[in-house]
Amino acid sequence: MLEPVYRGKFEKDLLKAIKRQKDLSKLKKIILLLCEEQALPLRNRNHKLSGEYNGYRECHIEPDWLLIYTKTKKELWLIRLGSHADLFR
Repeated sequence: MLEPVYRGKFEKDLLKAIKRQKDLSKLKKIILLLCEEQALPLRNRNHKLSGEYNGYRECHIEPDWLLIYTKTKKELWLIRLGSHADLFR
């Protein structure tokens, strides 16, 4: 099982999600699946990114609530969390 690690601006993004009253149980489910190296449901639209986030992956927690992450051999790096507007200006 991978160990989740907050990287980059993730902690600040998480506080913003709490302020916006996002359902954190949805985020926890996604993180657990990723840590267990399970495939995400198709509705989460897990895919590779390019450009500024080349080498990272993105999945949808909700239609406009995204998680950007990457994996190492032992860790799940949680990079960013937010809306399309928050993450891709």
